Amino acid sequence: MGFPELLDQVGGLGRFQFLQVVALVVPIMYVTTQNMLENFSAAVPSHRCWVPLLDNSTTQASVPGTLDPQALLAVSIPLGPNQQPHPCRRFHHPQWQILDSNATATNWSEAATEPCLDGWVYDHSTFTATVVTKWDLVCDSQALRPMAQSIFLAGILVGAAVCGCTSDRFGRKVVLSWSYLLIAVSGTAAAFTPNFPLYCLFRFLAAFAVAGVMMSTTSLLMEWTPAQASILMMTLNSLGFSFGQMLMAAVAYGLRHWTLLQLAVSAPFFLCFAYSWWLPESARWLLSMGKLDLGLQELQKVASINRKTAGDTLTREALLLAMQEELSGAQASASLGALLHEPSLRLRTWISMLCWFAFGFTFYGLALDLQALGSNIFLLQVLIGVVDIPAKIGTKLLLGHLGRRPSQAGSLVLPGLCILANTLVPHNMGSLRSALAVLGLGSLGATFTCLTVYSNELFPTVLRMTAVGLGQMAARAGAILGPLVRMLGIHSPSLPELLYGTLPVVSGLAALLLPETQNLPLPDTLQDVQNQAVKKATDSTLAPCVLIATRL
Repeated sequence: MGFPELLDQVGGLGRFQFLQVVALVVPIMYVTTQNMLENFSAAVPSHRCWVPLLDNSTTQASVPGTLDPQALLAVSIPLGPNQQPHPCRRFHHPQWQILDSNATATNWSEAATEPCLDGWVYDHSTFTATVVTKWDLVCDSQALRPMAQSIFLAGILVGAAVCGCTSDRFGRKVVLSWSYLLIAVSGTAAAFTPNFPLYCLFRFLAAFAVAGVMMSTTSLLMEWTPAQASILMMTLNSLGFSFGQMLMAAVAYGLRHWTLLQLAVSAPFFLCFAYSWWLPESARWLLSMGKLDLGLQELQKVASINRKTAGDTLTREALLLAMQEELSGAQASASLGALLHEPSLRLRTWISMLCWFAFGFTFYGLALDLQALGSNIFLLQVLIGVVDIPAKIGTKLLLGHLGRRPSQAGSLVLPGLCILANTLVPHNMGSLRSALAVLGLGSLGATFTCLTVYSNELFPTVLRMTAVGLGQMAARAGAILGPLVRMLGIHSPSLPELLYGTLPVVSGLAALLLPETQNLPLPDTLQDVQNQAVKKATDSTLAPCVLIATRL
């Protein structure tokens, strides 16, 4: 008797699993708000230099005549590249000659200008206050905003590396509970931090914990569910991210001050920390660690919730037998070098990592800067979540009908083409730009589903988690670089979008070099992968011969 049989005795899909899904997926929605938070808390409002004629009542009173604010603005602020008041420069002295209808541009266009030495004036019509307005992350300091986003994503990368090992050593539940608490404390502290470096530090710590929540949630859902229901659990888990996108838009629409918004998406994790101690630890993990008594206790708890009577079969001896069978059935581990040196795996590894990198690079590069995609970022955030739901559900159908390889390639090429098309659309056509952006980001949701399924099928059991881990690290590396590419817009406004669009197209075409895995059994060993490759080559060689023989 193995662990699956033990799980059947206590109930593999009952009341406990329902309560567990609710308890774990609701926090996933709030984890998504942490990922998308700086679209709103760090939004960049319209701004201009502070000038005495407009912003100092004493100076305004000394102005002769009755000049309207637009006239005072014209003589104080030069025009920028888009023929609007320059956001980062002002005249040394008021250029009164500009108001002369007979004046030519030569009279004033060469007038000396200076940076915003006295600070900036921000448009508060959309947001009362943001991180950008608090620490003036504009003009010469504008690079600090995408840097803060990359620091957050770096926290997820470090958290993924640390929390995985910690979870294997100390348990899924412990990592999950303390990750909830770390998000709550760090997120709350970030709302009251007095300076920008401390803000980045607390966001890094929150991101570190976000990785712990995502990984522990997946493990607990998978390890308390029978194999036939695992796809259902992963679908529900992924849908939590989709609903989290819409939750983020709703909360940000109601709270326009970044401090209140930061608190609203962080404080609920105190409640998650409190009830997480009710959740049972993974019995599979407990048994693998030899903790039979604790494993028996957790199994009995689940049986009670599911109203199952385990009877005399659920004993310490049965657990010992189950553990022995699990361990004896385990494959011998293989080294990381096999992924990079074994001919049948090398190409799979590099292309898989390229696809993961392209996903993280493009998705986070765009999703963390919605202001560049359209004017109404609240609507955009909702639409991304709405489109993401049918994309993830529909991807399951496409994988079964079209196969893994064309689905993976198409889910990367389509968003790439949408993004490249956006570079050709004028900025005044906001609706079309928003539609292309939503379609592209929604397609990237399908990319994530394809990568999750395809990566697990490409690699043998003895190296599967190692390969998937490399892919996750590649995705996080791309996510860190994605927001930083926005800084290239200083040199060419279309350059970031060209990069965001080109990389998915290239990686999608590269995915066509991967083998098809539809209807093939999961490989367990390196020999299984080699046998599949040999069989494919043999079938390709014999196919023309069979066709000729049939015609004869």
